[in-house]
Amino acid sequence: MRIAQIAPLAESVPPKLYGGTERVIAWLVDELVELGHEVTLFASGDSQTRARLHPVWPRALRLGRPHPDPNAVCALLLEAVAGRAREFDVIHAHVDWAHLPVLARCGTPFLTTLHGRLDMPGIGEAVRQFQAACFASISDSQRAPLATANWCGTVYHGLPAGLFRPSYEPGSYLAFLGRLTPDKGPDDAIRIARAAGMRLRIAAKVPRGERGYFRKHLEPEIDRANVDLVGEVDERGKQPFLSEAAALLFPIRWPEPFGLVMIEAMACGTPVIAYRAGSVPEVVEDGVTGFIVDSEEEAIRALNNLDRIDRRKVRTRFEQRFTAERMAREYERHYRKLLQASAEASCWP
Repeated sequence: MRIAQIAPLAESVPPKLYGGTERVIAWLVDELVELGHEVTLFASGDSQTRARLHPVWPRALRLGRPHPDPNAVCALLLEAVAGRAREFDVIHAHVDWAHLPVLARCGTPFLTTLHGRLDMPGIGEAVRQFQAACFASISDSQRAPLATANWCGTVYHGLPAGLFRPSYEPGSYLAFLGRLTPDKGPDDAIRIARAAGMRLRIAAKVPRGERGYFRKHLEPEIDRANVDLVGEVDERGKQPFLSEAAALLFPIRWPEPFGLVMIEAMACGTPVIAYRAGSVPEVVEDGVTGFIVDSEEEAIRALNNLDRIDRRKVRTRFEQRFTAERMAREYERHYRKLLQASAEASCWP
């Protein structure tokens, strides 16, 4: 198939540092190429891909200087896709909603994967306006606010099987990897680690809008001995950070649509201790790849039961459920269904 992939422009594909959506797109695109498809990626010019790159803007917007107007660059993205739409059998968009008015009029079958939360005002109205548009979710729980949307299915994220090397040693500390925002629960992670008497290492960036939260709730707790902030890590740095941990703490306070770090930890053989929210019950198998808990107290008790988790089985379940090849093949099936439905519709007078 001739497939177009439309990526957000805030980060490169893959991102230099933080950026889950762009990282997933990179893995998907490379796997589709491996499966023999002709793939064109619409993304920033500093992206690295096995596909044919259509550079919409020279550099990712977050790292580029001076900062361009994101709305203007988005207009360039949509114009680029619209101008080439008929070159493709199917178009796969990862940019939320901006593309819908354009692609709905282009005549090429298209699929939209929604990567964010769906309970924000205005989203329901957009879905009702574009009832024929087909959507893919990244977890079943993500769909809850938009149960009546035209869902083609859920496709869980996947990463290359060889990206991380698993470690089957017990691990010497607890890991937290993610944004330092209240909804990710880093302050919960600190309290859990201290109560369990275990060292916590935090790999994260401090978002500009959350510096007040960081200074008040997190910075006073960082002592480098028991709680250490190692900063934002790239793909190479994630390997030792996750594989040498006893467990990943994932104490989220919001309906996380997926939580990529959970399967990154599993790829390293590292169990996950996560709050029961969003996609967690779909990703973590309680007692097999980690523990699903409902409070700090339960998380502390779970840490005392880490010896019940077989790290080899954690890695095996990752290989069975969350590889990039599995993800690409599932999307491939959805593309073919879209093409079939389009062909059948064209047969009607």
